[in-house]
Amino acid sequence: MVAGGAAPVAVVLGLSMTLLQFAIGTVNDLVDAPRDAGHKAGKPIPGGLVSVRTARVIAVGSAVAGLVLAFVGGPWLVALAAVVLAIGLAYDLWAKGTTLSWLPFALGIPLLPVYGWFGATGSLPGLFLVLVPAAANAGAALAVANALVDTERDEAAGVRSIALALGPTRAGWLVVVLNAVVAVLALGTAIVLGAPTGWVVAILLAAVAPMAGAVLGLVAAGRPGTSWRELAWEIQAIGTGLLAVAWLGALSASSGTALA
Repeated sequence: MVAGGAAPVAVVLGLSMTLLQFAIGTVNDLVDAPRDAGHKAGKPIPGGLVSVRTARVIAVGSAVAGLVLAFVGGPWLVALAAVVLAIGLAYDLWAKGTTLSWLPFALGIPLLPVYGWFGATGSLPGLFLVLVPAAANAGAALAVANALVDTERDEAAGVRSIALALGPTRAGWLVVVLNAVVAVLALGTAIVLGAPTGWVVAILLAAVAPMAGAVLGLVAAGRPGTSWRELAWEIQAIGTGLLAVAWLGALSASSGTALA
């Protein structure tokens, strides 16, 4: 809708991407179910709330429905949806729990605003040349923060994650730096292009959340227990989404010509 798309199209695109994420998340739980049985018994599959068969139906059904709904944006958007799905599944089935776990996040997160904007308008503004690299930084930050949550479990299982490879403190600092780079890029481009003051303030306020989550994650990185690190990751994930919306809103309201 920020891009100028009609509300019905925006709803369908949002539902399409949500279903694709349902599929990716469900496969993630299916892959982790055997290990979660001993460490996270409260999760749906090991907790007996959802059977493996039901989870498989949800995963396949969500993937198919998400791809079908992507047709509202044309065949190229369906192809992009398939790429997003493939990246998510690559994380679930291959990269998760390795030192390359950040890569699918760095590749996949930038495709989310691309998916929405291109699906609504059929084109992309020039400033996506800045937004996409910034989103890659945000994706990498989320991946490292996510790995920090599971350091004890990964170490016990003999999994070599990026957080274990770097060490908790260095991984925590990396998350802080990556989020800071994203915040500076968002604010800088909005100011340079003459975005309205209200949107600049919105970016500033939205950037506080992922930065606060990153700092919380750094503080909690060397402490026992996962609850604070998990909260830090959740704050970053929600805050990054809010920052993306505020940034795109500022760019669409900007008087700069780079949006053409």
